[in-house]
Amino acid sequence: MSHVLITGGSGLIGQALKIRLEEKGYEVALLSRGGKKVYHTECFAWDIARGEIDREALNSSDYIIHLAGANIGAKRWTSRRKREIRASRIDSTNLIFANLDKQGKKLKAFISSSAIGYYGAVSSEHIFTEADPPSDDFLGQTCRDWEHAADQISESGIRTVKIRTGIVLSNKGGALSRLQLPVRWGLGSPLGDGKQYMPWIHMDDLCDIYMHALEHEDMQGAFNAVAPEHITNKALTRRLAEALRRPFWAPNIPALGLKILFGEMAAMLLKGSRISSEKIREAGFKFKFPDLDSALKDLYPL
Repeated sequence: MSHVLITGGSGLIGQALKIRLEEKGYEVALLSRGGKKVYHTECFAWDIARGEIDREALNSSDYIIHLAGANIGAKRWTSRRKREIRASRIDSTNLIFANLDKQGKKLKAFISSSAIGYYGAVSSEHIFTEADPPSDDFLGQTCRDWEHAADQISESGIRTVKIRTGIVLSNKGGALSRLQLPVRWGLGSPLGDGKQYMPWIHMDDLCDIYMHALEHEDMQGAFNAVAPEHITNKALTRRLAEALRRPFWAPNIPALGLKILFGEMAAMLLKGSRISSEKIREAGFKFKFPDLDSALKDLYPL
């Protein structure tokens, strides 16, 4: 039986992925600050700030799925918050690499979360692929350095996969819970001009992409985890309103108000380009939910 260690395993994606792995017969353990059992799952302790990690966590693992990272949308982006966001991703990856190197541990694979923020908070006619360079904004540089930290593990001879994730749709929380709230109140409106694209993925497909990366030894490098359908903020909000049987308001929420409310973080809401899913499909992955209508039908059944 193969052993999988998940960092960030108590989060929305981690919990869903843990269930999927256990259903397929993997032995799963979590790496957490507390180091106590979570839902009958073995946990090992680590402290990123102190550079500490339980030696046995790595010794007993065949694979590591690295999901740890502070929620980029949870708080306003102050200078301190930006440092927290970067440290939770980059320092944690460096810590794993340093301890793998020190222990001489050779995993079967290291699979790291990344984000489509790699391409930046921009709106353009360009369809971004994995071959495109990182943006020079905060998100782009954070993702670039995050992936560079993971590349150290690849350079040590361990197969490494980086999953650049879009907006994850789940009925158990996350981005969709925030998107649906004003819609449920009858105040569903586009953000800004509503023309920005919102690359998204159903939680089930995201978990399956991680499983695909785990089980296909030919997968290595960066892959975009976004559904094939390209959809704008206005179209997504309209379809969400239809799925919830709530009104869709034509008046847009002014960009200026969002900038005042969220500061620099508003760029995530007001900007967005199309992201290609071609590479992951060429790797043999098939989406269960390739379009938004099928995804919303699953998340909001009649």
